[in-house]
Amino acid sequence: MARNAEKAMTALARFRQAQLEEGKVKERRPFLASECSELPKAEKWRRQIISEISKKVAQIQNAGLGEFRIRDLNDEINKLLREKGHWEYRIKELGGPDYRRFGPRMLDHEGKEVPGNRGYKYFGAARDLPGVRELFEKEPAPAQRKTRGELMKDVDAEYYGYRDEDDGVLLPLEAQYEKQAVMEAVQKWKAEKEFCQPGEKPAQEEEEESIYRVQNQEPDDDENRDELEEEEGGISFFAHVPVPSQKEVEEALVRRKKMELLQRYASETLQAQSQEARALLGL
Repeated sequence: MARNAEKAMTALARFRQAQLEEGKVKERRPFLASECSELPKAEKWRRQIISEISKKVAQIQNAGLGEFRIRDLNDEINKLLREKGHWEYRIKELGGPDYRRFGPRMLDHEGKEVPGNRGYKYFGAARDLPGVRELFEKEPAPAQRKTRGELMKDVDAEYYGYRDEDDGVLLPLEAQYEKQAVMEAVQKWKAEKEFCQPGEKPAQEEEEESIYRVQNQEPDDDENRDELEEEEGGISFFAHVPVPSQKEVEEALVRRKKMELLQRYASETLQAQSQEARALLGL
């Protein structure tokens, strides 16, 4: 047994050696790009990776493969893209063209990155997987705030409540509550009247003195007093502060206007002379 196994291994070893000599065995791609030191081979491995990516991108377009198979294919494509980037960097180190800068990016454009997750892309049916579709949905734009001018366009009489009675609902409600309030007031008055003894007036709240009531000085003669009471409904007013007359107001306005014109057009010397003259005259 041991001798036959040794013979088989020896024959297999000889057969594999013969295939290597003839060049029939495919050379495996190095695991690390840094292990390759020849530019033509590096170009060859890069083209091989692009071919594999193209095949897997075509396969992932089929949505009937199932969620797990689609996720695996998407992971393999992203892994091959990273490997392609390593080989392109190695080609540049060996003196070849810079594919990262000038090369076509058709395969990269077919994938779509999730916002905030740079580097990992989703291809084909992987973009419609549950949990991935929501990542690509754009959030609605926030509503723009209206300017003051736009807000003022909607301000009219209705905004201030001047048209509340036009709807035909408020007036009937007000009339109903007003009628109810009057009935309650009448019942209260009747109840107070019943409890009062004959000859006594019902208790009434003392009328508060109005703080807005102003009484003028009493007129000199009785006739003017009677006329004033007739005009004002029998109420006399007294002024607690000195009120200037119309003539005094006009004189004050003219005096202020003169001072403004004097300060605007007169020189400082003229103003000083005018003040000295006023002081001498006692004005």
